[in-house]
Amino acid sequence: MFDFPFVNVMTTGGGSLRSMRTLGAVVCLWGAAAAGAAGSQAGAPPGPGDGLGTGDVVRITVYDQEQLSGLYTVEADGSFAFPPLGRIVVGGMTLRSLEELLATRLADGHLQDPQVRAAVETLRSRRVFVIGEIANPGVFPLLGDMTLVEALAAAGSRTERASHEVILMRPASGAAADGPGLLAEPEAADTIRVDLRDLQRGIARHGGVPLRNGDTVIVPRAPTIFVRGAVRAPGEYPLRRNDLMVSQVLALAGGSTWLGALDRIRALRIVDGEPREVRLELSDVVRPEDTIVVPWRFF
Repeated sequence: MFDFPFVNVMTTGGGSLRSMRTLGAVVCLWGAAAAGAAGSQAGAPPGPGDGLGTGDVVRITVYDQEQLSGLYTVEADGSFAFPPLGRIVVGGMTLRSLEELLATRLADGHLQDPQVRAAVETLRSRRVFVIGEIANPGVFPLLGDMTLVEALAAAGSRTERASHEVILMRPASGAAADGPGLLAEPEAADTIRVDLRDLQRGIARHGGVPLRNGDTVIVPRAPTIFVRGAVRAPGEYPLRRNDLMVSQVLALAGGSTWLGALDRIRALRIVDGEPREVRLELSDVVRPEDTIVVPWRFF
């Protein structure tokens, strides 16, 4: 089980996201993320090939024509009103195309040799979501060919409890849901898993792939193990490797005390849905959610 802030995501052995809960909390996370990222979107220019969309705010400057210059918001039908030209359809249009359109239309009986400049003030139509164990989860403008690595960098460093794996949920073809809404409709998403260690080694297949509008990048919480008994620092520890041995777990917990019975270590483990007690050797590999118990020696 991966635990995100406000939402738990169950995974199967095959790696598909199957069970989601706390839908209301997902909506809260979505809203909070959008509010937290609003400031970062202001003044963010789209890439040269990006088209304008609903909600984008464009700053148009017509030189020496202060009354025509100002902020214009693209409405739901992909247009905005621009006096004296009336309603201009700009949905899917690049900034350069918009400049050329306005200059051409203004030159047709309105202004002589108009000079037009268009820039995005606020980008709302193209966005990606980064949630989970990350310093600054939120909604980020999708600029140009932004990659998974760039989206993670924009959201800051991972928390201490973050997994080495990142999950990319991408709206499937024709899906209405996007963003964290995909958590409630996993069948509407294509899921890609990326190991950050492979990214660091430059061998991950998807690290440099451009993100798409509506993609959600999830930084899950690493599975944990618990250590109890005769150790110096009992507690809960993230399990970031699948081959961690009992001896290495004890090292995470500061090692055994001198009263620890290392020949009687056991794990409290869920097996087939039932709690079991399993004897372990120092060389045995632990499992996620194990509780490792080091008994005390009595003389």
